[in-house]
Amino acid sequence: MALSTESTFEPAWWLVNAHLQTLWPALFRRAPNISVQRERMITQDHDFIDLDWCGSSPGPIVILIHGLTGSSRSGYIVGMQRALLDCGFRSVAMNFRGCGGEFNVSARCYHSGDTEDLHQLYAALRQREPDTPIAAIGYSLGGNVLLKWLGEQGGAVSLFAAAAISVPLLLNLCADRMDLGLSRIYRNRLIKDLKRYIEDKRAYLRAAGYTEAAEKLEQLGDLSAIRSFWEYDDRVIAGLYPFRDVHEYYRKASSRQFLKAIQVATLLIQAQDDPFMSPAVIPKVDELSPAIRLEITRGGGHVGFISGRLPGRPLYWLEQRIPAFLVERLGSETGGPCALPTRLKTVEQ
Repeated sequence: MALSTESTFEPAWWLVNAHLQTLWPALFRRAPNISVQRERMITQDHDFIDLDWCGSSPGPIVILIHGLTGSSRSGYIVGMQRALLDCGFRSVAMNFRGCGGEFNVSARCYHSGDTEDLHQLYAALRQREPDTPIAAIGYSLGGNVLLKWLGEQGGAVSLFAAAAISVPLLLNLCADRMDLGLSRIYRNRLIKDLKRYIEDKRAYLRAAGYTEAAEKLEQLGDLSAIRSFWEYDDRVIAGLYPFRDVHEYYRKASSRQFLKAIQVATLLIQAQDDPFMSPAVIPKVDELSPAIRLEITRGGGHVGFISGRLPGRPLYWLEQRIPAFLVERLGSETGGPCALPTRLKTVEQ
């Protein structure tokens, strides 16, 4: 049955508020040194996404999905790949289109409800390794994409577990929250990065001879006056994808409505103090499928969740909690103790 519980996570006393929890990893984290191998997957519309693989053992595979303006090199992705490697998992970090360090060649980029590329990746892995256990982890926007996809697929997808963290489950409420108080700092930075990306990509496509794609971006017009996600998503996302307007986009892409249909064992972690959303975004127990375990933390900010007693010595709790959940679920799926080398250790970086 569905479970909703308060998490045992305790924020570091020296990172006690939501903004410190959110900003510390972005500003100060030293990402662990890992070796990755890049693979390029050609999409069904003749574009591409880049995948970064970590680990070479024949063990289970975990798909990692980053958040808005992130990539496979984001600290929370690299940190999780390191933790998963220590537990005997292989991982593949999926870059959304244009996020892998090279512009993609269509006007299309990505959005909160775009599940096609994730499904193609899953299908390719299943075809390549039909008997290998597979799991998936999504952060923020990537978590919304993951939960929506799991709900769309229902019983048609074969994963032993999934985890989603700091998910904007109701996009309209999150867009509203980003217009308030100190959250406007994050909004302004993200909007600035998104607008610059569109401008740079438009110039790249034109120079590289992808005229039709460049023209689609040019038809979006001058984006310089955009100041909110409501404006950006109405102009850019609804302009590039088949949504009538931002309202239809938010209604169709928000993942909360898909939670009831999820059949994969899923851990959903949400912080009550997340500055990217209000507590109203967190679902009630009767909105969850029996497969979902919702853990609500009192602190943690947005994709922060840092504990630790010593100032400057952060412990990244997600990199303990999520591998432990995956190991637990893998053992449940195989009907006995998990055979992985479960070196779940304190992660300090």
